[in-house]
Amino acid sequence: MKAQSEEGNVSGLSGWLALPVWLALFGTAIWHIVGVPVTGQGMPSITAIIAIPLLMFISKGFNILQPNQAALFTFFGQYAGTMKESGFFWVNPFYAGQRISLRVHNLTTPTLKVNDRAGNPVEVAAVVVWRVADTARALFDVEDYGTYVVIQSESAVRAVVSSRWYDGDSHGLNSLRGDMDAVARLLAETIQEHVLLAGIEIVEARIAHLAYAPEIASAMLRRQQAEAVVSARGRIVEGAVSMVKMGIEQLEAEGVVKLADADRVKLVINLMTVLVSDNETQPVLNVGKD
Repeated sequence: MKAQSEEGNVSGLSGWLALPVWLALFGTAIWHIVGVPVTGQGMPSITAIIAIPLLMFISKGFNILQPNQAALFTFFGQYAGTMKESGFFWVNPFYAGQRISLRVHNLTTPTLKVNDRAGNPVEVAAVVVWRVADTARALFDVEDYGTYVVIQSESAVRAVVSSRWYDGDSHGLNSLRGDMDAVARLLAETIQEHVLLAGIEIVEARIAHLAYAPEIASAMLRRQQAEAVVSARGRIVEGAVSMVKMGIEQLEAEGVVKLADADRVKLVINLMTVLVSDNETQPVLNVGKD
């Protein structure tokens, strides 16, 4: 979608220069209305009487802008420009002004239930840091830019989560949980694309909450525990095989004992049983007669 408005600049006269002039004219008009009749020098001036409401209307042009605040001005319905410089200014009193904050905003999305790429429901929430970059787009191209950011952020969170696996694919890639920095970058880029129309700049976006939905949380926990047990067993077996091989080679190299194939098999079985078993094992000695 293409934005219809483009931000422009409007210049104003320093209020510290315009204010003394206005006060001098206002004081002169008051003197011709009140002071002249009192001193008996004549009747109140018609020009001075007309000047009072005119000067009051001119005073509408005085504006004070705080740091990181902008003022948008329209002239009879037409966008005239934006003033971003803080200070005291005087602008065309026919301008209608509206202020907008340029400060950084924090947004925490509500916790959303989204299916990841594998179809598993997960709960996710994000923290989005944003600010207004183009004041004209923010005010004129969307109805309410604050609400717009909230809705588009939720949409972007759903899009990012549904494109990745919670724990990664079969190779452990594209994981929501394991690659938070990449997810944060993708989330920020996706939200930025969604809110570009409103002239919003996304400073940062990160996942603040990520968990399996309650209905599958226990099942996924058991699966993770099973995977952890299988992985641990694999490491134990790998270490046990290495230890058995090293033990047999050392016994034969130092001439402690010479093992026949059958004895070698028994020794391997006994050592593997001792090393791999979860329970405490008891050695069994063959004391039968020769």
